[in-house]
Amino acid sequence: MDDVSRGLNKGDQSDKLDGSYAWCRLVASLMIGTVGGIGMWSSVILIPEIQGHFEVDRSDASLPYTVAMIGIMIGNILMGRMVDKFGVVIPTLISAFCLGLGFTGAAFSNNFWQFLFCQGFLIGALGTSGTFGPMIASVSHWFVRRRGIAMSLVASGSYVAGTIWPPFVRYLSDGLGWRDTHLIIGFICFITMVPLALFLRGKPPAQAEALNVDKNAHSTVAIISPNFLQALLIVAGVTCCVAMSMPQVHIVAHCVDLNIGAKRGAEMLSVMFGLGVVSRILFGFLTDWIGAAWALFIGSSLQALSLLLYLPADSLISLFIVSAMFGLFQGGIVPAYAVLVREHFPASQAGVRVGLVLSATIGGMAFGGWLSGEIYDWTLSYQAAFLNGFIWNLFNLIIISFLLWKLGKKTINPLFKKEYVNTPAVGRWPGPLS
Repeated sequence: MDDVSRGLNKGDQSDKLDGSYAWCRLVASLMIGTVGGIGMWSSVILIPEIQGHFEVDRSDASLPYTVAMIGIMIGNILMGRMVDKFGVVIPTLISAFCLGLGFTGAAFSNNFWQFLFCQGFLIGALGTSGTFGPMIASVSHWFVRRRGIAMSLVASGSYVAGTIWPPFVRYLSDGLGWRDTHLIIGFICFITMVPLALFLRGKPPAQAEALNVDKNAHSTVAIISPNFLQALLIVAGVTCCVAMSMPQVHIVAHCVDLNIGAKRGAEMLSVMFGLGVVSRILFGFLTDWIGAAWALFIGSSLQALSLLLYLPADSLISLFIVSAMFGLFQGGIVPAYAVLVREHFPASQAGVRVGLVLSATIGGMAFGGWLSGEIYDWTLSYQAAFLNGFIWNLFNLIIISFLLWKLGKKTINPLFKKEYVNTPAVGRWPGPLS
């Protein structure tokens, strides 16, 4: 019996690796992502108020979202490194404090530049960044057999946030104004995230590391060098999320332009993210079954289709339908990148490697959100912006197709076929398709 098998057969395994305690940590991580995810969406929901209060144009009103996403992009790498070195508790506590401080500072901003600083540095780089990539990387250490669905569920926190927060923020803003709304958001973030962070104390079981000791089990060196694979995933993350950002960032403003109203736009955003959660769960199972690269290809293809369907949609019903399709199609893309990293890189690098790829996706969202606003200002229409998103999506499909061609069966997590299928301590799990 090898070392991995001996580790898996220890008596406490059912309570640790893939066990009940791991699922409790997953729920806590999901809740942190849901609460802290407001940092991604608050400025999107309030674009009309930001534009009117600070007297800026549409592209400048999109900048708070852009700087927040750039901050999250940078913070994901830094926070991911902290998770690798110190565990998940310290970066999560930092995030809780900075979200509370950031939203409070935004509420008292006297000018647009102060508002941008709070959004980019406090809310983005030091706040929401600790509730996304680090949560996904951390939970990956507690799951192997169901790693795909586990990481997808935690990644759903940002989408659950996009489902729950928009109508709540619109309700508060309509009744209390955007400043008091920011104060309430900051208070909620702090009082909920601190106890959840403390619950996440503890190191992952040694068995999780044992399953990742043999780097050759995940290695793609013979086919693609690790650094080249990392670079391809970064570029793919940027291209898919430039496309993804168009509906997510501008659907509320698009509805205002079509005289449908900001409230209906916020409802569409909520539907989009609600079905995005469903998509992430479904794609989590799909990732465990056929591998992350094939899941990426399917999700990217469906996202491209839904972006084209936005072009003729100009009524309340048609926009609701297309937004629902978009949410259902694209939700599983980003978690699949994180799973692909964990399939091909050692666990000791999970935080920083996952952080790099997820930072690229966030960078794509930031750039795409700004670019769509610029295209609108040039054309006074979102038609060209939707078409621009489709073109970026095509580049993403080319990269994913190249990975499928070069990696072949290496895209399938070998743990399903080797250790787990015949491991009595954990139970049988149907391996992915060959």
